[in-house]
Amino acid sequence: MPYTADKPQSAPSSDELRARIPGWGADLDPKDRPSFPRERFDPGATGAHWDFPERQEEKVPRERSIEHRFLTPVFGTSAPLHGKSGEIRRYAYGFSEARAAHWLLLLAADRVDAIESHLRSFLTLRPDNPITETGVLSEFTHHGIRSRIGRKRADTSHTWIDPILVAGPWLIAGTIAYSLFSGRKK
Repeated sequence: MPYTADKPQSAPSSDELRARIPGWGADLDPKDRPSFPRERFDPGATGAHWDFPERQEEKVPRERSIEHRFLTPVFGTSAPLHGKSGEIRRYAYGFSEARAAHWLLLLAADRVDAIESHLRSFLTLRPDNPITETGVLSEFTHHGIRSRIGRKRADTSHTWIDPILVAGPWLIAGTIAYSLFSGRKK
């Protein structure tokens, strides 16, 4: 009995469990296990010609955890670190993965990367469009309001702040841009 001073009952033996539960212990014999051939150590069966895979060349210094002795043999290179977000990520990897600072800095770097991406989009011929990319138009064309009213959905508690969080940064950026450009014309 848990949380009492009584002596706990001993676990039933395999024979008792087999007698009480039909099919109990059916996979105890390795020959009866469907995955047994995969559990057997047979290096020749895999076709691998190495004990440790060849290491991928590290052309640019990669971020790595301080808990690990070296970088994994193969790693991604599709999204190299860049800008302020990259600097924050590099700094975050100076902390142990067990510390909150490591993860909070990585979260902050993601937010900074999003802002950098939005700002970079203004330099292109097709800047980000917050109206179409946030899906706000689907609220009117795909019964968005009707799906929220009277449905006991969990996301309705923060519906009021969503427009502020989505449109707020764009309005602030627009106000700053307007004040910068209107100040130059004078």
